[in-house]
Amino acid sequence: MGELFRSEEMTLAQLFLQSEAAYCCVSELGELGMVQFRDLNPDVNVFQRKFVNEVRRCEEMDRKLRFVEKEIKKASIPMVDTGENPEVPFPRDMIDLEATFEKLENELKEINTNQEALKKNFLELTELKHILRRTQQFFDEMEDPNLMEESSSLLDPSEAGRGAPLRLGFVAGVINRERIPTFERMLWRVCRGNVFLRQAEIEDPLEDPATGDQVHKSVFIIFFQGDQLKNRVKKICEGFRASLYPCPETPQERKEMAAGVNTRIDDLQMVLNQTEDHRQRVLQAAAKTMRVWFIKVRKMKAIYHTLNLCNIDVTQKCLIAEVWCPVSDLDSIQFALRRGTERSGSTVPSILNRMQTKQTPPTFNKTNKFTSGFQNIVDAYGIGTYREINPAPYTIITFPFLFAVMFGDMGHGVLITCAALYLVIRESRILSQKSDNEMFNMVFAGRYIILLMGVFSVYTGLIYNDCFSKSLNMFGSGWSVRPMFGPKGANWTVDTLDSNSVLQLDPAVAGVFGGPYPMGIDPIWNLATNKLTFLNSFKMKMSVILGVIHMVFGVSLSLFNHLYFKKPLNIFLGFIPEIVFMCSLFGYLILLIFYKWAAYDALTSKDAPSLLIAFINMCLFNYNDPTNLPLYRGQMGIQCLLVLIALGCIPCMLVVKTLVMRRQHLWKKHLSQMREAGPAENLESLEQTGTTSPTGLTQQGTQKFGGVRVGNGPTEDEAEIIEHDQLSQHSEEGDEHLEEEPFDFGDVAVIQAIHTIEYCLGCISNTASYLRLWALSLAHAQLSEVLWGMVMHLGLSSRSGGGFFALTIIFSAFATLTVCILLIMEGLSAFLHALRLHWVEFQNKFYKGQGFKFVPFSFESILNGRFDE
Repeated sequence: MGELFRSEEMTLAQLFLQSEAAYCCVSELGELGMVQFRDLNPDVNVFQRKFVNEVRRCEEMDRKLRFVEKEIKKASIPMVDTGENPEVPFPRDMIDLEATFEKLENELKEINTNQEALKKNFLELTELKHILRRTQQFFDEMEDPNLMEESSSLLDPSEAGRGAPLRLGFVAGVINRERIPTFERMLWRVCRGNVFLRQAEIEDPLEDPATGDQVHKSVFIIFFQGDQLKNRVKKICEGFRASLYPCPETPQERKEMAAGVNTRIDDLQMVLNQTEDHRQRVLQAAAKTMRVWFIKVRKMKAIYHTLNLCNIDVTQKCLIAEVWCPVSDLDSIQFALRRGTERSGSTVPSILNRMQTKQTPPTFNKTNKFTSGFQNIVDAYGIGTYREINPAPYTIITFPFLFAVMFGDMGHGVLITCAALYLVIRESRILSQKSDNEMFNMVFAGRYIILLMGVFSVYTGLIYNDCFSKSLNMFGSGWSVRPMFGPKGANWTVDTLDSNSVLQLDPAVAGVFGGPYPMGIDPIWNLATNKLTFLNSFKMKMSVILGVIHMVFGVSLSLFNHLYFKKPLNIFLGFIPEIVFMCSLFGYLILLIFYKWAAYDALTSKDAPSLLIAFINMCLFNYNDPTNLPLYRGQMGIQCLLVLIALGCIPCMLVVKTLVMRRQHLWKKHLSQMREAGPAENLESLEQTGTTSPTGLTQQGTQKFGGVRVGNGPTEDEAEIIEHDQLSQHSEEGDEHLEEEPFDFGDVAVIQAIHTIEYCLGCISNTASYLRLWALSLAHAQLSEVLWGMVMHLGLSSRSGGGFFALTIIFSAFATLTVCILLIMEGLSAFLHALRLHWVEFQNKFYKGQGFKFVPFSFESILNGRFDE
C-alpha cells in the first residue's frame, strides 16, 4: 500500500542485447511498456545513426499507407477495426511489406490517372452535348425577324439601316457560372459593344475531374463580325478559362455531331463504371487490413527509433542500452528479455544490470481507469518530485466533496450522476468508437470524477435540503407555530395566517423533535424572509472549518515527506512551527465556532458575541471592547498565550533554521579539511579543539539527550568513520560524499524569509480563499431559485385550459436553461474553484511538483498518438 501514496521506486538499468536479438527484445519491451530508454548518443546527428535507413524505409511505408487511407476515406469505405493487436514483423518481412505497399500504391495511382483522364474526356463530351443543344435553341430563336434586326443593329447600325446582308461569325463554349457577369462586361468594353452574347445555365452540376468537386457552369455563344473581333473574343475566353468547342453552322451537321457525341458518352460511361468498380474492389480489399498494416509499420518504426538510442560495443555484436524502470517490474522486464531472445533464435541471453546513479529518476504513479483522472488533475499542477507524497489518493475524496459543497443541489446532482453513470456503463462501446470530438473525449476521460461529483452533490443537497431550489419536507418541521409574542399557549388561527404576510416564530419554543433537525436544514427556512441570513452564517462557518481542516491535513502530509527523506531539520524547524502556527490561530478559531454552537441556545443566542470581532481583538490584544464580551472564563490569558506561541514560531522558521543550516555548512567544511589533513591530525584536532556538531552539541551532549539527532548533520557513526579516515562511506541518503558544496548565506536567508512570509500570510489568505465554498454555494442556490421563480413559476401559476400546453413549452425552456446555466456553466465554475483550492491552498503545503514524468516505451501509447518522436 505504500506505493499508492507516493511514486514508484525507480532504478537505472543497463541492458546488454545481442545484435540478432535486440530487435525482438525491444519489441517485447514495447509490448510490456515499463521501460524508458535514455539516449546514449546525444551528440550524434539523427542522420548518422546506425538504423537511420530502416527508419526511412518505415517512414516511406507509412507514407504509402497514409496515401491509401486517404483514398479509402475519399471513397467513403469504412475501415475494419477488429481490435486485433498483431505481433511485430521480423526485419526480414520488411521487404515483403514494402513490395505489397509499392504494388498497391502504383495500382491506385494508375487507376486514378486513368480515371481522371476518362473523367476529363467525359466532361468535355458532356459540355459539347450541352453546347450543341443550347446553340440549336439560340439559332432557332435567331430566326425571329425582330431578334435578327436587334442583333444586326447592335453589331453595325449603319449597315443595318441600308439592309445589306450580314455574315456573322460565332464561337460557343462553357464557362463557370459565377464568372458570367464579369465575362459579359469585359466583352462589352473590349469589343465596344460590337458582339452579341447569349448564355444559358446548365441545370445539372458537372464534376471537376481534378478535384472531384461539383461545378455549376453555363453555355454561351458569341456572335461577331470580322476576324479582328474574333481574335479579341478568343483571347477574352482564354483569360476567363472558358472552354471553346467547335460548333457546325448548319442544323444538319449539328444534329449529326450530337448523335455521335451521345454515343461516345454512353461508351465512356460504361468504361468509367468498370474503372470505378475495379477501384472500389481494390480499396475494399485494402480497408480490411489497413489497421493491421499501420500497427505493424509503426511498431517497426518505433523499434528502430529506439535502437538508435543505444550504443554499440567495439565488437559490433552487442547493443548497450540504459533504461529507467520500476523496481517492482524488474522480474517482468527480465522475462520479456528472455522471451525476445527465444523469439529471435539467439543462444546468448540478454543481460539486465542495475546501476548506481546520482541522477534524479523520473516520477511514475501507477494508475487505472478510475484513478487516472484524479492523477491527471495533480499532474496538471506539476509532476511530483521523485518519491514525494502523491496527492492523488486524497484528491479522490476531497476534490468531488469540495465541488459538491459549492454545487450542493440534490436534483442537479442526480442529473450529473445519471449522465456520468451512462458514460461509465457504456465505456467499452464508446472506447471502441474512438470519437474525434476533443470536448467529448475530455468529458469521457473524467467520467469517474463527474460520477463522484454528482454523488457528493446529492449528499450535500440533502444537507442543504435543496432540490431545484425547493426544500423537501422529509421529517416535518422542527419549529412550533406558537407565536413569538402573545399569551402563553396561544396559537395562530387561519384568519391570522390569511391577514398577515409575515409572521415571526419563537425559536425558544420546542418543536416536534425538541432538538436538532434529524438531517440537513429544516424545510421551514425555505419560507423564511431571513433565510439568507441564516444560511450565510451557516455556510460561512462551514467553509472556514472545512478550509482549515484541509490545510492542516496538507501540512501534516509534509511530515511524511520529511521522515521519508530523513530531514529532521525540516521537522523540528519547519513542520512543527508551521502546524503550531496554524493550530494556534485558525485551529483555535474552529474550536470557538463549535464552542459557540454548543454553549448558546435559542434563549441565550442574542447575547452571543461575534466570533469575527473576537478573533480580530485576539490578534490585536484588544480586550476592552464592551460590545463583544468573552465567550468563557480565562479567554484573555489563553488567547494571549496562543498569539505569542504563533508569533514565536515565525523566528523559528525565519532565523533559527537559517542559522542551523549555516552551522551545518561550516561543519561539513571543517570535516572536509580534516579529511585532507589525515587521521592522526584529525584525532588530535578533535581532542584539542572539542569540535561540536552542527547543532552545537558535543558527543557527550548527544549521549546525554538520549542520542536524539537534531538537524541534518553527521551522526556519531559518521564521526567514527571520519576518525578512521573512511569519510567516503557516508550512510545518510543524499550525503554520499562530504565534498564542499556552494553555500550562499544571503541566498539561503532570502529563500527562507520568502518561504516564511509566504506561509504565514498564506495561512490568512488561504483561509479566506476557502470562503469561495460559501460564495459559490450561495450563487448556485440563488440562480436556481431565480430560474424557478422567473421561468417555471409562470407555467405552474396558470389556471386556464391552455395551461398544460404553456407548461410544456415553459418546462422545455426551464430544462434547457437548467442544463446550460446551472449544470454546465455553474458546474464548470465550481470545478475550476475546487481545482484552485487543491492546487494553491492544499498542495502547496507539501507538494513541490518539480519532477519529470516517466514516459515508457509503449506500443499502446504510440498507437494512440501520444508517442513524441
